[in-house]
Amino acid sequence: MSGQEGTAPPQGYEMWSSMDRFEHTNGPIFIHKSRAPQAGQGLLKFHAQKRHCNGGGAVHGGMLMTFADSALFAIAHREFEGDHGVTVTMNNEFVSAGWPGEWIEAEGEMVRKTKSGLMFVRGKLFCAERTILLFSGLLKRIKT
Repeated sequence: MSGQEGTAPPQGYEMWSSMDRFEHTNGPIFIHKSRAPQAGQGLLKFHAQKRHCNGGGAVHGGMLMTFADSALFAIAHREFEGDHGVTVTMNNEFVSAGWPGEWIEAEGEMVRKTKSGLMFVRGKLFCAERTILLFSGLLKRIKT
């Protein structure tokens, strides 16, 4: 990796997926090593850089939604039992802006899992005490 700030995992985190080229290119995205972070710590995080920003200087909404989609899968990870999945639907509510130089984090919860493999998940993106985006989604487990 390059020597840019935010490309090395912060303490307690590791690279989430170098296998997913899209997420790796847009990130890198880091996941908490325990998969069960303490209150105030995100399950996932990325370091916002200028390349993540829109023309107004804030982190681009598309990057925030990409990160939220990644968070849906990280939150529901155990429920896939080694299988893959797809996003069926995802809703996003922008609350405030993210800025370059900030660590943007994601946390959330599994709301419900059906017998047919549908998973309802919700969460938020945040930086310190500031909520940036609220998200919810429906995932579908695809047996491999």
